Amino acid sequence: MRERREDLIRTLTQKSKDAIYWLVDEKGVDLSKVARLGGHSRARTHRGAGRTPPGAAIVTALLKELNEHPKFTLLTDSSVTRVLRRDGGTVAGVEYTNANGERKEIYGPVVFATGGFAGDSKGMLEQYRPDLAGFPSTNEAWPGSAPLLTEVGAQLVDMDMVQVHPTGFVDPKEPGKIVKFLAAEVLRGEGGLMLRNGERFVNELGTRQHVTDKIMETKPDEVDGVKQWDISIVLDEGAYQAAKGHIDFYLFKGLMKKSTVGELGGENTRKAIQDFADAASGRTRDLFGRTSFGNWQLNDVAPESVVYVGRVTPVVHFTMGGVVINERAEVLDKAGQPIGGVWAAGEVSGGIHGANRLGGSSLLECVVYGRIAGEQVAKSLRQLAA
Repeated sequence: MRERREDLIRTLTQKSKDAIYWLVDEKGVDLSKVARLGGHSRARTHRGAGRTPPGAAIVTALLKELNEHPKFTLLTDSSVTRVLRRDGGTVAGVEYTNANGERKEIYGPVVFATGGFAGDSKGMLEQYRPDLAGFPSTNEAWPGSAPLLTEVGAQLVDMDMVQVHPTGFVDPKEPGKIVKFLAAEVLRGEGGLMLRNGERFVNELGTRQHVTDKIMETKPDEVDGVKQWDISIVLDEGAYQAAKGHIDFYLFKGLMKKSTVGELGGENTRKAIQDFADAASGRTRDLFGRTSFGNWQLNDVAPESVVYVGRVTPVVHFTMGGVVINERAEVLDKAGQPIGGVWAAGEVSGGIHGANRLGGSSLLECVVYGRIAGEQVAKSLRQLAA
């Protein structure tokens, strides 16, 4: 398995540059901004300059092109209920239920790009990580799709490896809502700091696992049965300008607010922010070992100093486990052999990230292995037609 993981990682990294150029040059996606996220040693994560998050920008651009293709059909409000197989065991298509409740079949090569199971709190998440019951999630409550593939012999890997992201917004309008909106890691990368009871407690650019663990050293509150912590994320004007597209959206949604240091807390809070500002300016070393401060510019912190603030809590965000694939995105059986006629890309697959993953690698995985799966499907169809 180690050798297979290395093949997957090598493919991901070696094809990352081509994935960026393909999106930018051929599909017109804006990825002009580059930021450093938690656990990274360099700024290497791309996003656009506007309000649209990179994932939405990628999907919008690709869907627009597909909708202009005469042979493309998108079925919505439909659920796949079974993967169909030929007598020899290869996949022939899928059975699905349409918007009218009718059961239909469609035949051809199948690519699973159905995502993970981080929102399946009463199903797969409860099965593999019951300790995360009651945690909020950034994912809607949809059932995981891996069982559809295990029914045709697919092998699973790393199913207990579930990422808890340190920062999901607690909406002041619905604090007990179990589905939370992700507070993008770029907020910390561009200079955001985190406070608990008015004090810093962590290097905000540590790995997601490290930051989450530090938050969870204290007991959570329970709001309507949902476990959450009371953590503030704070940015100054410089960090705001660098992440303006994201923050303006969060302000519009009511997830963040423009405030002042005095409104945020008392002298202890002001001093905590001043200590951070001193480290950011190079006057002192950071108490938590942070060495990159993004675009933080505030030097002298006063009660009237303007800041942008949101409340955040750890959220179940991503599942590293899934069906086993190879570097050609083919789904493998329990013997490690490809199951003919079916491919997988993105979070439904497993084996690339191990116990946790870095920010930016998920969309990259989708693009790299999605393209590979598409190329392999086209190749298989050409061979059938020959």
